[in-house]
Amino acid sequence: MRTLKLSAILLLCVAFLLASGCESQLIRDLRIRNDTQQKEIDQLRAEKGALELELGKLQRQLEGAQNLGNLDLDTLKEQIAALNENIRKKDALIASMQDRLRTGGAALPVELSTLLEEFAKSSDMVTYDAERGIVKFKSDLLFDKGSDQVASTASSAINSLCGILNTEKGKEFDVLIAGHTDNIPIQKPATLAKHPTNWHLSVHRAISVLNMMRSDGIDPDRMSVRGFGEYRPVAENAPNNGGNELNRRVEIYIIAKGT
Repeated sequence: MRTLKLSAILLLCVAFLLASGCESQLIRDLRIRNDTQQKEIDQLRAEKGALELELGKLQRQLEGAQNLGNLDLDTLKEQIAALNENIRKKDALIASMQDRLRTGGAALPVELSTLLEEFAKSSDMVTYDAERGIVKFKSDLLFDKGSDQVASTASSAINSLCGILNTEKGKEFDVLIAGHTDNIPIQKPATLAKHPTNWHLSVHRAISVLNMMRSDGIDPDRMSVRGFGEYRPVAENAPNNGGNELNRRVEIYIIAKGT
């Protein structure tokens, strides 16, 4: 849906520029790049669909083999595990490419990227993805369990990030703050009253980070928030709602103005 909206906006812009007889090279390049990347995403989805069909076939074979006491059970299980891993990698690649479409996919200026790399090296709660311009905070260090209140120990890291984003180069970009959780359900009544689902908790945490960044001098016109709950994991959660600390995170996307 995000891709469709982006394509619709892009087409409207192109139509306007064509009507005025001054379509820019930037728009042409952006259109070509987005079209190419969307085709790659569609191809990946087709490949994933074929893998899922093969996975279903092998799972049926495994069920039959178990009923018959077949000796090839281990081989089938290995093939199924390999297919599941391949599907997981396709999902991760598709998500990454969709993020590139949404954020413009361009690397940040060297000066800004270098500052962010040094910032990430100075904090054990932060990582930085230079290729996509994403600063990632570990939620376990940002928040207490089930809370949306930013820990006092995290305030200095957020303040340092805001200092970078308010540099001359940093001000050329907007900021999108995205909250994520693992798949452990919220159970405490007091927590449920404030955060009915992990989705709510992820959004509320993103808003808390936004409020702190605003108090640290980031113009609110530059910021927006999103919450993905448990639905964008970066690692497999443990069985039976066991969660995974890697999935509990806040991501800050540094994006082109107006994106």
